[in-house]
Amino acid sequence: MIVAELKPFDEIRQMLQGYKKVMVLGCGTCVTVSMTGGERQVNLLSSAIRMAGKLEGNDLVVGEKTILRQCDPEFIDQITEEAVKYEAILSLACGAGVQGVAEKLGNACVLPAMNTTFIGLTDGKGAWVEVCSACGNCILHETGGICPVTRCAKGLMNGPCGGSQAGLCEISRENPCVWQLIYMRIGKPGLVRLIQKTAGERKMPAHPRRMVREDLIPKRQPERE
Repeated sequence: MIVAELKPFDEIRQMLQGYKKVMVLGCGTCVTVSMTGGERQVNLLSSAIRMAGKLEGNDLVVGEKTILRQCDPEFIDQITEEAVKYEAILSLACGAGVQGVAEKLGNACVLPAMNTTFIGLTDGKGAWVEVCSACGNCILHETGGICPVTRCAKGLMNGPCGGSQAGLCEISRENPCVWQLIYMRIGKPGLVRLIQKTAGERKMPAHPRRMVREDLIPKRQPERE
């Protein structure tokens, strides 16, 4: 899932300075799982903004809306008519969602209420751990399903650095050495074959990237003469 966290409230209030009508827009998929961007969070943040506005003597109109995905134009269409009633959209989505809404709504002012942190896994209730950098060149089939690009503090691609002790990373003793985990998963012969492939053999893609699935694009009907 994409994990994100709410910006400090003071930073959000600073972004909203000068606006009288604001829509707080939630995203009902990825960030909702990390308890930050769903309908409940929209309600809580909207209430806090209204209360802060009253204390400052600011008669602020705050609307609330949550759509399933802010990164999908199909769902953004659901708010286009209502969005024009507001001076700004405060998005409770990841960075892709913020840009998706801004792109779709054209000249609308879309503000990010969240800091997108990482792609991760649930690590117990209320905790998540980063496991993927979306690098575009996945090697998990070689590393036993463990990503050294993301989970190695140094991002080493061709084996351990030699600084780990007792299976723990030398940068952060709270984290295991990912190459130790890979070794335990695939064994010594597999590790030897893996580290023989240098980082230079794995080219990182240029940004920004784009994906096109030709099989999903509707076929144009031939024009009749």
